[in-house]
Amino acid sequence: MSIEDYGGGQGPRPDVLVVTTNDVPGHRVQEVLGEVFGLTVRSRHLGSQIGAGLKSMVGGELKGLTKTLVQTRNQAMERLVEQARARGANAVLMFRFDVTEAADLGTEVCAYGTAVVLARE
Repeated sequence: MSIEDYGGGQGPRPDVLVVTTNDVPGHRVQEVLGEVFGLTVRSRHLGSQIGAGLKSMVGGELKGLTKTLVQTRNQAMERLVEQARARGANAVLMFRFDVTEAADLGTEVCAYGTAVVLARE
């Protein structure tokens, strides 16, 4: 597996900038549109669970589960960006992820932040 399988985030020059900070240097918040989020729940397939169980006995990274979590987080972030775009935002500030177990059936990943309209200073 390549490094692309284990990462995420935005490409260069996105139409909706997503940052973990409260502000963006050289820009001012022109309008706050409110909270946006992207949510997804992924179940684990049986093969992944068996492989993870065997790997946990000998130690090491659970690469299949890592890849699945990366895909899940990327999907949640894409949904967040879609919601921000639909509201007319060009940025999401204070971006975060929240990950929880969903009733022992899978993993819930929520990407959230504050949708804003930024203007250059």
